[in-house]
Amino acid sequence: MAWKTMRMGGTRCCGEGTALLSEMAQEPADLASDYQFWLQKLSAWEQASSKETQRDTCLHLSRFQEFLRQMYELLKEMDSDAILERFPSIGQLLAKTCWNPLILAYDESQKIVIWCLCCLMNKAPRTSAESGRNSWIQGLLSHVLSAFRFDMKEVCLFTKSLGYESIDYYPSLLKNMVLSLVSELRGSHLNGLNTQSRMAPERMMSLSQVCVPLVTLPDIEPLVEALLTYHGHEPQEVLSAEFFEAVTEAFLSEKIVLPTSSVVSLWFRHLPSLEKATLHLFEKLFSSKRNCLRRMECCIKESLLPQAACQPAIFRIVDEMFRFVLLETDGAPAVLAALQIFTSCLVEALRKENKQLKFALKTYFPYSAPCLTAALSQQPEAIPQGHRLQPLLHISQLLREAVEDCTDGSHRNPFESWFLFVHFGGWVDLAVEELLLREEAEPPAGLLWLLVFYYSPQDRSQQREQSMVELKVLVNRLLKLLRSGPLSAMDLLEAAESPREDPRPVCGQLVRRLLLSLLFWTPEGHAIVWEAVTHMAHTDAVTHEIVGFLDQTLYRSHHLCVEASRKLARELLKELQAQV
Repeated sequence: MAWKTMRMGGTRCCGEGTALLSEMAQEPADLASDYQFWLQKLSAWEQASSKETQRDTCLHLSRFQEFLRQMYELLKEMDSDAILERFPSIGQLLAKTCWNPLILAYDESQKIVIWCLCCLMNKAPRTSAESGRNSWIQGLLSHVLSAFRFDMKEVCLFTKSLGYESIDYYPSLLKNMVLSLVSELRGSHLNGLNTQSRMAPERMMSLSQVCVPLVTLPDIEPLVEALLTYHGHEPQEVLSAEFFEAVTEAFLSEKIVLPTSSVVSLWFRHLPSLEKATLHLFEKLFSSKRNCLRRMECCIKESLLPQAACQPAIFRIVDEMFRFVLLETDGAPAVLAALQIFTSCLVEALRKENKQLKFALKTYFPYSAPCLTAALSQQPEAIPQGHRLQPLLHISQLLREAVEDCTDGSHRNPFESWFLFVHFGGWVDLAVEELLLREEAEPPAGLLWLLVFYYSPQDRSQQREQSMVELKVLVNRLLKLLRSGPLSAMDLLEAAESPREDPRPVCGQLVRRLLLSLLFWTPEGHAIVWEAVTHMAHTDAVTHEIVGFLDQTLYRSHHLCVEASRKLARELLKELQAQV
C-alpha cells in the first residue's frame, strides 16, 4: 500500500471487511467490530456531502471519538513497525478521519487524531519508504491543524448548530488542543487520556517530528516552547534535529517569536542552531559598510545572543567564532567594534541577571589570569575623572606580565592576552585620553605599552620597546605644539609624521587615533578639525577609518561632554559618509 497516495478520495473500503477482521483477530471482538464499522462509515461520509450525511455524522461523533480514544490507548503501547504489522490499513482510517471537517471540529477528536498519527511516526527512519511515510504523516498533521477556514460550509453549519460562529469556535478549539498537549508534556493529566507520567523518549521524538511543518503557526508557539524547554533525564537528545532546524529557520527569519529561555534552550541542545544564529548575526553586522555602532548594538541585542551567552558554554562558542573572524579579517575594525559591543551587551546582561556570583569570570575566559579578567571587566566610564590612571597602569602591568613573562622558558602566546584585551575597548579610549590630556611632563610608560600592544600585538618585546620610544617622542611633540600657541592643521600633521631615520615608526592607525582625539577633545582642535581631516582622508581606507572613529566617538558620548563637539562630529561624519 503506497502511503503517498492516501488522501481524501483515495482507496475505498469496498471488500475490506474480511481483511480488517483478520487484522483485529488478536484484539477484543468489540473493537474489531468497531474498526470495521467506522471504516465503512468514514467511506460513506466521504462519498456524500448531503444534509442527511451531515446529520448522520453529527449523530455518531461522540461514539467515534470514543473509538479513537480506545485506538490511541492501544497504539501508544506499540512502536510504528508493530502498529503497521498489526493494522496495515490504519493509515486509511486516519486519513479519512483527517479529511472530515465535522469530525475534526468535534470536542477532542482533532487532538486524539494527532496523537494517533504521532504513534505512526518512525523516530529513526532507515529506508526511503519509512521517510516517505513520515512525510505523508506530517502532511496530514499540517492539514489537520490548518484545515479550518471560516468560509467552509460544513464547519459553519456545524458550529452554528452549536450556537457559535466558526470564527469564534476555531481559535478556542485549537488553543485548547495545544494547551492540552503542553500539559501532557509537563507530565500533567491530559483530559481523560490518563497519562500521569512523563512522555517516553519515543513519543517526544515523534511529537517533535510532527511539529516540523507547523512551527510557524502562531497557535502552535506554546507547544514549540514547551518542547524546547522540556527537561528530562535521558542520556540522549529526545527531540529531532529536523525540529531544531525548523525552529531555527523560523526564528532567524522572524516568522516566530520565542522567549529568551526557549531560545537559550534551543542553542544549548543543538549546537548547529547556535552556530547558524551567530553566522546570521555576522552577516547582518558585516554585510554593509554603513552599519553604525548604534545599529550594530540593536542587531546584537535583538539576536538574543548576549543574553544567551550569560551561560558560559554558549559564550565560549560565540567567542570562538568571533576569534576566527578576527583572524580571517586580520583584525578588521568592524569586527573589533562588533566584538566590543557584544562584550558590553554581555556584561550588561550579566549585571541584570546578577550571574557574576553564579559563574566565575574565569569560566568565560579560561585561558586568562583571573585577576586580569576581573580588572578588564570593570566599567572604565564609571571611574571618576582623576582616578583613571591607576587602573590603566594596573591593567598594563598585568597584560605585560602575561605577554612577556619568561619564567617557563618561553614567551607566552601574546594573541590570547590581546584577544582578551580587545573585548574591552573602553580601556583604549581611556588610555588615549589620559595620554593626551595629562598634565605631567612625561607620558607614563604603562600607557605607552598598552597602546603599542593594542595596535601591534604581533611585535616582540624588543620591537615593542622601540615603538614605545617613538610613541613617547610623538606624543611630546604633539602636546608641545598644542601648548605653544595658535594651532594650524598643517603644523599638526607635519608633527605627526615620523622622521625618515626612525628605525620603527609608530603604527599609522595609532597616529591617526591620537590626531583625531586631539582635534575633537580640545578647544584648539575644533578650529582646525575640518582642514586637518580633509588632508588626512587621502584614501578610501583612511576615510573609512576616520568615519569609524567619528561613529565610535558619538557612540561613546561620554568623551564629548560639550554639545559643540557632538555637533561637529555629526556634521563631519555626514560629510565623509557621502564621499565613501
